[in-house]
Amino acid sequence: MICYNCGCTLSEHDFCTNCGVDVSVYKKVLKISNNFYNEGLERAGVRDLTGAIQSLRQCLKFNKNNVEARNLLGLVYFETGEVVAALSEWVISKNLRPKKNIADDYINVVQSNPTRLDTINKTIKKYNQALLYCHQDSKDLAIIQLKKVLSLNPKYVRAHQLLALLYIDAEDWQRAERELLRCEQIDTGNTTTKRYLKEVNAMLHPEEAEEARAPKKKKKEARGEVLRYQSGNETIIQPIDMKEPKGVSFSAILYLLIGLAIGVAATVFLILPARIQAVRDSVSEQLKTVSEQLAAESATTNDLQQKLDTLKRENNDLYTEMEAYVGTDGTIQTMDNMLTAVNGYLQNPEDVEQVAAYLESIQNEVTLAETSESFQAVYQSLLTAVGPRVAQTYYDDGMTAYRQEVYADAVRNLEKAYIYNPENADVVYNLANAYYRNEEYEKAAVYYQIVVDNYAGTEKARRSASYLEEINSMQ
Repeated sequence: MICYNCGCTLSEHDFCTNCGVDVSVYKKVLKISNNFYNEGLERAGVRDLTGAIQSLRQCLKFNKNNVEARNLLGLVYFETGEVVAALSEWVISKNLRPKKNIADDYINVVQSNPTRLDTINKTIKKYNQALLYCHQDSKDLAIIQLKKVLSLNPKYVRAHQLLALLYIDAEDWQRAERELLRCEQIDTGNTTTKRYLKEVNAMLHPEEAEEARAPKKKKKEARGEVLRYQSGNETIIQPIDMKEPKGVSFSAILYLLIGLAIGVAATVFLILPARIQAVRDSVSEQLKTVSEQLAAESATTNDLQQKLDTLKRENNDLYTEMEAYVGTDGTIQTMDNMLTAVNGYLQNPEDVEQVAAYLESIQNEVTLAETSESFQAVYQSLLTAVGPRVAQTYYDDGMTAYRQEVYADAVRNLEKAYIYNPENADVVYNLANAYYRNEEYEKAAVYYQIVVDNYAGTEKARRSASYLEEINSMQ
């Protein structure tokens, strides 16, 4: 037990040996909380889940930081189908104890499975829809929705109880009893289930309720003074000592007529409800079919809406890309850069760096292979005119960075030199060396291979082959 004031472990004394605060009441509160926790644990062990929930709530009233009680309460909620309430308790428990908490495993079991999360959401929506149907007096639709809920979550106690209540309202006592017995298997201590089950048993077994209400009559029957037997859904009670009348009398004829009348009435009141129930079942099946068709059409509509949203996004992306290509005056921006580069070269052929900047901008904006032949011809002409001088400038800058061991800058400048003059063996060889020094061995191998293939028999080719062997041995 930890002191609430300083966090030290408490001893058997009624005060904290570290800070001196009085902890007598605090110990009593924690003891009461632990007693309620043990009581809830025992009730959960015998599936008295309602009683366990009550005990664990009392436990948390006395000690809201009892993590074990919150975890157990979440498990009990989960067992009764209340997944949202269970997740709430586990999240609170995780916030109280972020590390070494089994609530993490419980939450991961639920949230790591997208299918299970989708099932939980559908269960809640369908149960709420069933409640709405009940308020709208559409009880057949409510029964259909509750059956779907229970197919997704068979342990949802409240759904079983609501379905049983609808069966009771429809006087379908056997189905109501079946649903209530399922509730009782899940939660043996639920008072709502017991109350409903008592009413159903009173209708399914009237003789037992009659015996409970009239003990004197039961004793009289036990002495053998009456004869009781079952005829269909009716219980017939007849005195044993009743004498059969002799001959045919007016009273016998009267009794016969009364019997015929009762038979006709029984036919009307017994057969007609059965046929009505058959019609109801047929209508329910038709409603189920229509509901499934509507669900399929809704899914199709959602799919089409998603496709429409995707097309809208693609349209916006294409519009944005087109805006990037088009200038303020309606001229294609890339063409404008090409014209500017040509004009700059014609006016000042010595200012090759400015022309190179425009050429690099064009190369970054478009794929040259996708442009027209005339555009590519102009680009190649400019590249041929300014390439060697620009390549030399980038080569000098790259070698300066290489000697200073700034290999990233060396790679960047030598790459540009290679673009403008790919036939220069020094550029290719030193670009490979810069990649090698920058530990980019795969790229270095590419350029070493170019040297070996294009400049065979030279010293650079021999050294490149040696570096290639070293790189291959590292892989």
